[in-house]
Amino acid sequence: MPKYGAHTFLWIDEWTTEKGNQAIAATGEVGFDFIEISLLKPEEFDAAAHKKALADAGIEATGSLVLPEWAHMPEEPEKAKQFLISALEKLEAVDGTYLGGCIAFALGKFTGERQVVIDTLGEVAEDAKKRGITLGIEVVNRYESNLYNTMADTRETILATAADNIVIHADTYHMLYEEEGFYKPLVENADVLGYMHMSENHRGLLGTGTVNWDEVFRGLADANYKGPMVVKSFPAVNPDLATAIKLWRPPSQSSEYLAREGLKFLREHAQKYGLA
Repeated sequence: MPKYGAHTFLWIDEWTTEKGNQAIAATGEVGFDFIEISLLKPEEFDAAAHKKALADAGIEATGSLVLPEWAHMPEEPEKAKQFLISALEKLEAVDGTYLGGCIAFALGKFTGERQVVIDTLGEVAEDAKKRGITLGIEVVNRYESNLYNTMADTRETILATAADNIVIHADTYHMLYEEEGFYKPLVENADVLGYMHMSENHRGLLGTGTVNWDEVFRGLADANYKGPMVVKSFPAVNPDLATAIKLWRPPSQSSEYLAREGLKFLREHAQKYGLA
């Protein structure tokens, strides 16, 4: 049975100790299995406080981030490596076992070669493995990065690292832009597919946009996917995030509504296609 998660920005516009604990509590109340914590500022992350909040809510945590511009991996591999290791330290402190997102690049930076990423992520993966953590490279659209726009390209890099704890972090929103449908890439890259962001084209309520969800779930079923599924909507967005992902029109529904209905939607489709 898959585990279901709620993304940070489903609840709050930035991760602080107070807001983060509120998001953790809300995630547990709705019935999710875990929260995906935004580790954009690992140096400010209060691991002790959040570990307690997670225990109180009865849920687990994964982590995700975007590399800052000053740590764009193709240009500044050592800075990127140190930033990721600091995030891994914080995630390990709350018993997290997955760190994904844009771990190989900064959004809006269109420079660099993949070989630098392969070499650097291979080193980071060694550190992550010692901590029992899997890494995920998120595949994003061409307007946010030029490095990893398709799952096939991402798979090549993962295999080139020779690390067994790096997976594809897919997102149905980005797949709309770059892939040949949903079914084909999910099945063809099943061997390294490890994490799913479930998001609509408008970043709002699942099932009300242009994502072909039947094709998504049919692909996941035939890929024998057993990994996490995360409801990713953006009712809470800060100015920096809005600029980075070009989200000028946030959803009008409440966080709780998007969370409850999104979770219900995923469970129903997982049941329908034999994933539950």
